[in-house]
Amino acid sequence: MVDLIGRCASSLLLWIVLVVSWATPGQAQEPGFFRASGTEILDRSGTPVVLKGVGLGGWLMPEGYMLQIAAPDGGSPRSIRAQIEDLIGPVDTDAFFERFEANYVEEKDIAQIVEWGFDHIRLPFNYTLFFDPTTETFREEGFDVLDTFLDWCRTYDIPVVLDMHAAPGAQSALNIANSDGVARLWTEPDTYWPQTVAIWAEIARRYADETLIIGYDLINEPVTPEGVGGAELRALYEQITGAIREVDPNHIVFIEGNFFATEFAGLTPPFDDNMVYSFHKYWNGTGLNSIQYLLDLREETNTPLWLGETGENSNPWFHAVTRLAEEHRIGINWWTHKKIETVTSPVSAPFAPGYEALVNYWRGNGPRPTAAFARDALFAMAEGLDLDSCVTRPGVLNALFNPDYTRLREPVAEHVIPGSIDAVDYDLGTQGTTYNDNGTMATTGTPGGGNNGGQYRNDGVDIERSVDPQGGPFNVGWTEQLEWLTYTVTIEETATYDVEVRVASAVGGGRFRFLLNDEVIGPDLQVRNTGGWQNWQSVFLRGVELPAGEHILKLLVRRGDFNVNRMRFTSVSATSAEDAPDVPQPTGRLEVYPNPSTGAVRAAFEADRPVRAQLEVFDLLGREVAVQPWRSFGAGQHAWPVTTTLAPGSYLYRLRIDDGDRVRSYTQSVVVVR
Repeated sequence: MVDLIGRCASSLLLWIVLVVSWATPGQAQEPGFFRASGTEILDRSGTPVVLKGVGLGGWLMPEGYMLQIAAPDGGSPRSIRAQIEDLIGPVDTDAFFERFEANYVEEKDIAQIVEWGFDHIRLPFNYTLFFDPTTETFREEGFDVLDTFLDWCRTYDIPVVLDMHAAPGAQSALNIANSDGVARLWTEPDTYWPQTVAIWAEIARRYADETLIIGYDLINEPVTPEGVGGAELRALYEQITGAIREVDPNHIVFIEGNFFATEFAGLTPPFDDNMVYSFHKYWNGTGLNSIQYLLDLREETNTPLWLGETGENSNPWFHAVTRLAEEHRIGINWWTHKKIETVTSPVSAPFAPGYEALVNYWRGNGPRPTAAFARDALFAMAEGLDLDSCVTRPGVLNALFNPDYTRLREPVAEHVIPGSIDAVDYDLGTQGTTYNDNGTMATTGTPGGGNNGGQYRNDGVDIERSVDPQGGPFNVGWTEQLEWLTYTVTIEETATYDVEVRVASAVGGGRFRFLLNDEVIGPDLQVRNTGGWQNWQSVFLRGVELPAGEHILKLLVRRGDFNVNRMRFTSVSATSAEDAPDVPQPTGRLEVYPNPSTGAVRAAFEADRPVRAQLEVFDLLGREVAVQPWRSFGAGQHAWPVTTTLAPGSYLYRLRIDDGDRVRSYTQSVVVVR
């Protein structure tokens, strides 16, 4: 019996050893890690996943444009620090950056990112976070920052990609690589390649078993100088990957293409069985042709793709790019979660008191501030980076996450009539649904979106700051023919209203109209030259009858070149029978027949006393396409013959009747056929 037990125990031990050896064969892939498999990225459970994440740009690697700072080199971390030191000295500069980093990203930022719906975070870092190039030693305080960050992410179970955003010597000659103007990673490889390899080897050694880390984005947006190309870039990638694999067989390596992660010549075929090609997409088209060469790369190499950076455009562009990536099973990471006074990120930090004056000095538009003033402004800016001080941009989030974005209509504010409506507070939605703008995105190499003013919202509608003392802080501008905005409004009572609209123009000649539920109300309003784009005057639409209830108000530009700010609706008188029982009413009926028609119709209506009438025809964009001038009619029934030459389609016929007391409008939709 003892011998039997011993043999069983030995067999059990052998079975355990075999199972363990099968599970961990040398350098084999450990379970529980993200990994590349064919053209797919697999999550920690081994299931194919299409990632949707966000980057934390600006936190551990400040960039000038995120902070509204202008610098000779565009705002690299080194020049930002130099500018601040020039004003407040090195000691206070260190204290500022300590507050800056403490407030830019906190645990509550991670919680908010998860709540928005992002499923991973890309963490950009300057190599100096972990490595002191002077002493060539590793900085434990930098790894402490990373460990704290990973603890936050572990709490909310959101995985991470580590991104070397600035490499030793600088991977390009630009500010985003923290360069001094020379891409020394390529011009002095004997010095800077070993440092780059050593840093990644140390990161991999420390975090080889960390399943929260998806992988390592080895070099952000390399741009090799003339004479250096894909072969050299590949050689460095192979050295880094080889050093990583000596200590870490588990994590994905993300390989960015040359020239801002867009060119992959020399980087094929793949050189690791757990790698992903990473590309970036900015300021170009949203059609399939814009990524077809990348889809071809994926199929030819049997290697996954990851869109590691994109953004900095308009909401319609965001939505289109997100859908494009998802439709073709490409993971995506948005750039970036927070900036100062931005419309293109999910949250915007404010201009702190005094900080705008400081920015104006750096831009050459203001006097040099005192050290005390600059210190107060900078420390206030750092405090304003706290998430609780920031403003959420719901349009950005809807564009990224709402599957009904193209049909979305939500009031961005409560609009009650009588009352005031700021032109910039049009409904939340997209082009063709809640607004129409002739330029909603940037598809060239110029950063930015379709908002020429760059303020308040990110839909492509052009918005700028306003100084109108009787209006809101922002106005819609750069208006063009057939652009329009819509507002969900609640009209408290059926009544006659006067409408005052604040307008400005440096050229004049503009014209616009209002529609309620796509029915024209009142005549066009003319905008003349007011003497400047911020020289505001009022134009009036008087005696407009509006029905009680919830409606869609539309402001339609008939001819552009004007700015528009606040609209005020004032009740003149109620129009119910109780309010005016002795006023005779013409019959509120319009019948246009035949319907459908070939253009020749009769407009039938009835009047109980002599009236004047006008008949207008509008297409579905609100354009006036035909008009019958004012005519006089006696009391009784009338069938006004009208002949028009209209293209086939749907039209809105509007009859306006002036009975001497007021002007009323009656409408009917008519289909024209041939």
